[in-house]
Amino acid sequence: MPFIPHTRDDVQTMLSAIGVPTIDALFDEIPAHLRCAELEQVPAGVSEMDMLAWMAQRAEEDRAGVCFLGAGCYDHHIPAAVWDLTSRGEFMTAYTPYQAEASQGTLQLIYEYQSMMAALTAMEVSNASVYDGASGLAEAVLMAIRANKKAPARRVLMSQGLHPNYAKAARNIACHQGITFDPLAQAQGVIDLDALPDDDEPVAAIVIQQPNFLGLLEPVDELTDWAQARGALVIAVVNPMTLAVLKPPGQWGSQGADIACGDGQPFGIPMASGGPSFGFVCTRSALVRQMPGRIIGQTEDLDGKTGYTLTLQAREQHIRRGKATSNICTNQGLLVTAGTIYLSLAGPQGLRRTALACHNNTRMLVETLTAIEGVERAHQGAYFHECALRLPGSARLSLARLLDHGILGGLALGDFGGEDNQILVCATEKRTRGEITAYADALREVLA
Repeated sequence: MPFIPHTRDDVQTMLSAIGVPTIDALFDEIPAHLRCAELEQVPAGVSEMDMLAWMAQRAEEDRAGVCFLGAGCYDHHIPAAVWDLTSRGEFMTAYTPYQAEASQGTLQLIYEYQSMMAALTAMEVSNASVYDGASGLAEAVLMAIRANKKAPARRVLMSQGLHPNYAKAARNIACHQGITFDPLAQAQGVIDLDALPDDDEPVAAIVIQQPNFLGLLEPVDELTDWAQARGALVIAVVNPMTLAVLKPPGQWGSQGADIACGDGQPFGIPMASGGPSFGFVCTRSALVRQMPGRIIGQTEDLDGKTGYTLTLQAREQHIRRGKATSNICTNQGLLVTAGTIYLSLAGPQGLRRTALACHNNTRMLVETLTAIEGVERAHQGAYFHECALRLPGSARLSLARLLDHGILGGLALGDFGGEDNQILVCATEKRTRGEITAYADALREVLA
């Protein structure tokens, strides 16, 4: 919080100048029953010196360790140039590029970002980002409901393999718009094709995550064709790093998914204790008018020189609130800058090498850990760079003891609706054979 220099006398002088007795009087139009009472749980203030000492003590307790945790936020290598360039004043201090004549650099960067994301997802158009992957899914659901006017019901089928936090965000944001969410049955950790609903109840959209929360690969081609045959739009939730190897959403099934969304954290964004990052939304040209956020376009000025400008910005501060596609869609400009520089440095081959290294390291990790007596895979399907393992004891206790060995061993799936003895592990391109061997040795000792 910035230092606030006003004394009580200063505050009283300002109140007298505007003719009100107290600060509370400035809010007298708010009904009393809606006002927050005293914040009794907030402790008394302390000095700056005491606060800094307390924060330093807490920081020492935040042990990182060697990271084998994924679940939507990944420990990828970030080239030094990414944040060296992103931290330049032209990017770091720039705000929304409303004035095209003063913002050509920022506008061009976002245009390049959109172009790369559209190519990566095999979709026709990308927006200038949203807050994160979870809110991006919520926006995609609302977008699909608006776009699919032929659907007589506001019903969305959702994979149970979807990240639980994404599912909660989508429900919390969309539930007040009369949208209902129904789960799709699972078998062996993926959507069960033999159990797809055969009723005549209409469906507006279906949500499929690839790879899913457990790292498993869903039968996306069959699901996409099944959904579109019923008149439903297909929303793909994807890890963008995997698209350097896996089939992109725009090529799923015979027609491709209708909307693709996800989180851009793998592209040059540090884990930072879980955020912030940036979300992306890509779609077909036919649905662009329903897309939330902003789109940057390329044009020519009167002298024939290339220029960039805000082409579409259908948010509530630009048009009437009732006509807005969203009111929570500010683009994450600085983080998108880092993501764009990361993509530019890596290129298609660099992304592919990184994705394959993640896949190979995770296979090595899984093979090494399952060689320990009592440790086995929870599901036997194909996976990418995450995998659920079943331990012979408590997952939470095992992970806590692994921290004593300097290893962040994964995610306890019992905290996310799974079994208490299951963990979700991940190995990115940063993990070495030595670190994987050390993990196995530590886990063997912990379980013993």
